Amino acid sequence: MSQIFKKDFAGSEVSIKTQYIAEQADGAVLVTYGETVVLVTIVSARSQREGLDFLPLTVDYQEMTFAAGKIPGGFFKREGRPNEREILICRITDRSIRPLFPKGYNYETQLIATVLSVDGEHDPDVAALLGASAALQISNIPFNGPIAGVRIGRIDGKLVANPTSMQGSDLDMFIVGRKVVPGTAGRPYDVNLIMLEGGAKELGEDEIVQGINLALESMRPVIDLQDEMQKAIGKAKRAFSPPVVEEALYQKISALVTDGFKEAYGIAHKLDRYGKIRDVREKAIETLCKEDPSLKPLVEHVIEKLDRGILRNMILSQKRRVGGRAYDEIRQINCEVGLLPRTHGSALFTRGETQALVTITLGTSSDEQRMDYITGEERRSFLLHYNFPPYSVGEVKRMGSPGRREVGHGALARRALLPVLPSQEEFPYTIRTVSDIVASNGSSSMASVCGGTLSLMDAGVPVKDVVAGIAMGLLKEGDNVAVLSDILGDEDHAGDMDFKVCGTKKGITALQMDIKIDGINEQILRKALQQAKDGRFFIIDKMKETLAEPRKELSTYAPRIITLKIRPDRIRDLIGTGGKNIRQIVAETGVSIDVEDDGTVLIASADLEAADRAIAMVKWLTEEAEIGKVYMGTVKKVVDFGCFVEILPGTEGLVHISQLDAKRVAKVTDVVKEGDKIPVKVLEIDSNGKIRLSRKDALGADVSKNSPF
Repeated sequence: MSQIFKKDFAGSEVSIKTQYIAEQADGAVLVTYGETVVLVTIVSARSQREGLDFLPLTVDYQEMTFAAGKIPGGFFKREGRPNEREILICRITDRSIRPLFPKGYNYETQLIATVLSVDGEHDPDVAALLGASAALQISNIPFNGPIAGVRIGRIDGKLVANPTSMQGSDLDMFIVGRKVVPGTAGRPYDVNLIMLEGGAKELGEDEIVQGINLALESMRPVIDLQDEMQKAIGKAKRAFSPPVVEEALYQKISALVTDGFKEAYGIAHKLDRYGKIRDVREKAIETLCKEDPSLKPLVEHVIEKLDRGILRNMILSQKRRVGGRAYDEIRQINCEVGLLPRTHGSALFTRGETQALVTITLGTSSDEQRMDYITGEERRSFLLHYNFPPYSVGEVKRMGSPGRREVGHGALARRALLPVLPSQEEFPYTIRTVSDIVASNGSSSMASVCGGTLSLMDAGVPVKDVVAGIAMGLLKEGDNVAVLSDILGDEDHAGDMDFKVCGTKKGITALQMDIKIDGINEQILRKALQQAKDGRFFIIDKMKETLAEPRKELSTYAPRIITLKIRPDRIRDLIGTGGKNIRQIVAETGVSIDVEDDGTVLIASADLEAADRAIAMVKWLTEEAEIGKVYMGTVKKVVDFGCFVEILPGTEGLVHISQLDAKRVAKVTDVVKEGDKIPVKVLEIDSNGKIRLSRKDALGADVSKNSPF
């Protein structure tokens, strides 16, 4: 029989229904938040594949189009590959739950969240994460929860948990917290921060901390709800046996690798360091597994544990980082701009052994990206694509389509740069930024942010400020805490936190945090934010030494966009029957033309002469007659009392017989006939738009052919 559990969650009721649907899964819940409904299921294999030394967790999140009353586009008319939003929510969910499985639980596990209904006010990602935690809590799968996620906005200066609309918000953070027992300040439990993803419009560190605190406090009702569910219907957790290593074997392995690993971590250069570690590891495996090859998975597990422990001890106890840096010291920075002559903007940002080659391409509104989500269509005039080729880490791998890593890092860098971009009115271009990581040793997404800023300025994009990014790390054992600035890949692997902070000197523009431990408190959070601020300021100053502000001129090879304004009722004249006029302009000039519904016309071309000709064509097709102006017109119709002359496309006026010539005209056809080109002057335009013309007043006037066609 189904059961329903309900709570108020940030001002709206949330209900979790279970024992109702998908009962063959290990855990299944139907989460309803407002009228947003998400089905979440979890299944974990009963047996472990041989040789696994990691958790093979798969997280899938899918937004069904019927949830919003839509039919999918495309030829097949069904849901296909996940879009960017779905990929990002997959990443958030995965990063939140993965560290909370017990060490050694390496059973293939799959979580699927399916959005069945969406109301446009209650975010499905909030419901999906709650469902993921609830399904795990009531299942027999071991899981160190519960957790919950909250979205925080700041509207009119006021922080709001799970706002029904983000319009006007200068903050958008998705925060995940975990229940930790025992609590402090007399509470039965604390809610500690374990994951953070978000963007802001140059807000200060205090505002960020306040938003996080509000989110963690707002989670308590749904954490209590999950506890109620587990007590009422939760299954007994599976028994599993993590790898057990005999002390004698452990000491043997330690004796074989410890000195070599310590020596390796004294080597600054990554490839040399990795080469030393690889040699030590391979020799130890060969020595220990020569007689019993079956020991190899266990030996590799112990070596990995020792490797991580040696580096952690070096940092925490010896206060020494790889390369000899201080905790708050930034690696050497080098910046170059304008290194690719035919791109519209380019930069090479190097920090330590991490390099990002970032380029800018400018286009028109027709190059905008249209993203079709169940919540509505999104149009993007700023694109940022992140690539991580295998050579960047000295590997040989198949090149394929962008994975979750590429999408996630690109989204973070894009979010960081958005707040400093000019408006479309100020700079009516579509901007594509491509960051190719040509070498990597940690913080490649942050290098993309720094390189992205430099390339934008090199392209002449009038950015409002300089943005830099830095990745912070953490090692914590009891009260021994080390917060590390600008972490290496090794420090990320051995550490307890990966906290990326981006912003200007005015404030933060983007954040992303992953925690591998129970969570962090406010004290550690504030220390990390302050250290990140100091590091960010240092990096910005280094970047400004190369290029302090945007270039005044665009690249020679970039299109120039000229904006014209025409009356909306003249758009049809510009376009022409079946698009005839637009096609002719493009064919004859080679420009790109976009016409907005409000009458805004955007003409783009790197050839200024071609652009000028296109402007003349547009004006000719949409110009309105002016009193007193002389035009070269075409006689369209002859009548007894005069003739009708077209002076502009679709614009005709009457030349009365008395206005045909200075001398008396007995018969109109004595002076003009249909098809003749004649100069005419506009005498009058009445309230109904009727135009009175004169040929005699235009005789002798210096008038050339009007039409640029």
